[in-house]
Amino acid sequence: MNLELKILNTDILIIGGGTAGCFAALTIANNSDCQVIITEKANIKRSGCLAAGVNALNAYILKGETPESYLEYVRNDAEGIIREDLVISMAKRLNEVTRKVETMGLVIQKDSKGDYVARGRRNIKINGENIKPLLAEAVEEKKNVQVLNQVNMIDYVIQDNRVIGAYGFSIKDNIFFTIQAKAVICATGGAAGLYRPNNPGFSRHKMWYSPFNTGAGYAMGIRAGAEMTSMEMRFIALRCKDTIAPTGTIAQGVGASQINGKGEEYERNYGAPSTPNRMYSTIRENMEGRGPCYLETKGMPMETQEELYKAYLNMAPAQTLRWIERGKGPSVENVEIEGTEPYIVGGHTASGYWVDTKRAATLVGLYAAGDVAGGSPQKYVTGCFAEGEIAALSAMSYIERIKPVSIDREQIINKFSNVTRFLKNSPGLLRVEDLEEAMQKVMDEYAGGISAGYMVNMDKLFIAREQIKILLDRSTFLRANDMHELVFIYEVIDRLYVCQVVIEHLIARKETRWHCYNENADYPKKDDEHFFRYVNSRYGNGNIEIIFREIVKKDEQYEHQD
Repeated sequence: MNLELKILNTDILIIGGGTAGCFAALTIANNSDCQVIITEKANIKRSGCLAAGVNALNAYILKGETPESYLEYVRNDAEGIIREDLVISMAKRLNEVTRKVETMGLVIQKDSKGDYVARGRRNIKINGENIKPLLAEAVEEKKNVQVLNQVNMIDYVIQDNRVIGAYGFSIKDNIFFTIQAKAVICATGGAAGLYRPNNPGFSRHKMWYSPFNTGAGYAMGIRAGAEMTSMEMRFIALRCKDTIAPTGTIAQGVGASQINGKGEEYERNYGAPSTPNRMYSTIRENMEGRGPCYLETKGMPMETQEELYKAYLNMAPAQTLRWIERGKGPSVENVEIEGTEPYIVGGHTASGYWVDTKRAATLVGLYAAGDVAGGSPQKYVTGCFAEGEIAALSAMSYIERIKPVSIDREQIINKFSNVTRFLKNSPGLLRVEDLEEAMQKVMDEYAGGISAGYMVNMDKLFIAREQIKILLDRSTFLRANDMHELVFIYEVIDRLYVCQVVIEHLIARKETRWHCYNENADYPKKDDEHFFRYVNSRYGNGNIEIIFREIVKKDEQYEHQD
């Protein structure tokens, strides 16, 4: 197969056309004449975590709350391991970015007084099935923004110790892209598919997080030597059984309690309520024989049931269809709940790039926003908007100060050769599906997956480290017959790189700070004396260096130091 080599130039390249990526592009277009290219593996109209819509904005400063109270909530939920400077800068923008999206046409539910309808202390209800098409339409109207759909990016272009673009290829056409840019914003999302999922075989992609977010942005940064943070702070979602639909719609929307098979409320038996503890308490109740566990909805009014039917149609229609198919809605029977496999996602936990307050990564010329940026948990949709805005403004300021650098032609040819080796006609010795299944089995059994009760120990992690390295070495034997199969190869390779870093972080944090997220049987207690700090890492020459950094408070202005 012959590939065409195409070189493009732009001012700012945005990798990922999801929530943060689209908002970053809109920010640039509304504030400058800079030329922007967005590359999106799918199509920005229905890509990323908002592809199917969303029924609430989970990060909003309601009356009686402040950015500081939001920071306190995030700090408590994450046991203090957050970048307070990042969280507060995000929180201060939440309401303004919400207003901007409402002007694009997003329907936010209001009460008789004209106030937003709250769901809990920090959430507001929306009719968000069309939120992604609204963002895409706004982006496509900007004359200085070019969207390249169905283009998969694979690595950054680094020259003179600066990120000056990225490499990728078209999924539908035989084209290899080199995109030169003065600055790059990574907004690709987190990583799903590292662990064996709840549902096997044909249904394996019925999961909480977008199965198409495979950690590409993380992996690009890892391979380039960017510093990463808190990758051991995995996220495990508590979800409706089988459909993997969100439980917050019920728990926060109608105030349903978590009960075990005996009808007993159990969450508070395991410490102060928090996101990890809601998951942990459910796991323990099941392990100790008091399951299955439920959200107590039986007996709710019929009008509340109808509201739930409509709410789930905005983001998880499988749950509504299940109720209708069974002829038993939540007013008739309680909703069984379970945990998902672990994910690495910086929008709910703190995993991702180590960035400064401008959302600049440790690689000069590279910025990160949304799920791929670390240090700031509980971003959700509006937090990703806020970070996209911050990264965009920072990138615009950066390119005003620097002189463009041309990409070395030899570097392009070398990368082109590395890609085309997977397209050789000789059959591969291994299928992508085999490698993916082996990776998920290793992570599940030895790095704290569902079958292990999310628990790790050092002996198992050392086995996982060895086995993932072997699988990554074997990835060189993969072959693709077309561009679509080539995407699958890069997806599994990216996930293997992320697995390596996750394992090293789990080994490095010798404590149990977040139940389930990093449940370490060898170190079952929290150790503030030694581990009240960030676990960071940097990849280079095949090795992963662990870096410990001190906690950054909200009134500190952290900036990268050479």
